[in-house]
Amino acid sequence: MRITGISTHVVGTPWRNLTYVLVHTDEGLTGVGETRMLGHTDALLGYLHEAEANHIAGSDPFAVEDLVRRMKYGDYGRAGEIVMSGIAVIEMACWDIKGKALGVPVWQLLGGKVNEKVKAYANGWYTTERTPEAYHKAAAAVVERGYRALKIDPFGTGHFELDHAATAYSVSLIEAVRDAIGPETELLVEMHGRFSPATAIRVAKDLAPFKPSWIEEPVPPENLKALAKVAAHTDLPIATGERIHDRYEFRELFELQAADIIQPDLGHIGGINEVRKLAATAETHYVLVAPHNVGGSVLTAASLQLAGCTPNFKILEHFNDFADSEIKKVVKGAPVVGEDGYFTLSDAPGLGVELDVDAAAEFPQQQARFDLWAEGWERRQPKGAK
Repeated sequence: MRITGISTHVVGTPWRNLTYVLVHTDEGLTGVGETRMLGHTDALLGYLHEAEANHIAGSDPFAVEDLVRRMKYGDYGRAGEIVMSGIAVIEMACWDIKGKALGVPVWQLLGGKVNEKVKAYANGWYTTERTPEAYHKAAAAVVERGYRALKIDPFGTGHFELDHAATAYSVSLIEAVRDAIGPETELLVEMHGRFSPATAIRVAKDLAPFKPSWIEEPVPPENLKALAKVAAHTDLPIATGERIHDRYEFRELFELQAADIIQPDLGHIGGINEVRKLAATAETHYVLVAPHNVGGSVLTAASLQLAGCTPNFKILEHFNDFADSEIKKVVKGAPVVGEDGYFTLSDAPGLGVELDVDAAAEFPQQQARFDLWAEGWERRQPKGAK
């Protein structure tokens, strides 16, 4: 079997463009991969066009390791977010083809199932007025939907510092959410790399009474020693890793013992097997894995294949019940969060999903914009929308 070519399909919303890639073979089997770029969708498409000619076309989709190696190192330049995202969508699609050809789900090819179900946490649910009352109501609706975990960034446009009034207001939002969801539902607090270490440590102390299961990316991702400083001054678990695009870069994070949960994005770090390797290293450091997942149903399905065979897998992020829920229809067999707040692993071959190209065409690429430093960013709406 050989790859004959690829086709790309961008599903657009005002705040995110989702890139789906179909990998075609000479035996009629087609695999699908997905990633979500922030402001770099056209750059990704350009890279894939070149990579198709240089590396992908003519390759054996079963030889996943070889194709990944050639795409990563064959152009000599150091692979960054765009290249690793391009590798990821092709890699996912090859696993999809391999599973379909053999008639088994990808998790079976990666060692077999250790988790029957995977806990989900909701994100994108707080696209409402930024008040304690509105957040209380919205959080209660998440729990009523069945979720037993949710995440929120309550810090507005905070950057490095957060004054007393802004801190108090942000904490009041967390207090309202905790009151709405009760003590047993997991509360995950996103910081989006906003703060200096001193501010992050101070805010973490204010959040401690509400027992968050983690604080995420409390400081910008470039300086891991700054993250280690935060970890040394809080008892709250630290989660990070969505903006690390190569598993080798996690080495220093593990050495510093700066995180308790890592959050690689399968769509940005080279795909399923790259994260499988990373998860094995994390396990030797007693670190849990909770992938970043702001994509659609294909990326979710790929993340679930990893979850099925990973002993130290904690939980999976899910946006698509609350933000842009209508785009779920572009994928047949889309994973669903059950009434108990868990995904059930699919036994279908490959990734267990198919892209509906006609449905995808109903959501053309947009000039998607997501600015975490702009007022009202949490609403995930076009600038000026009410």
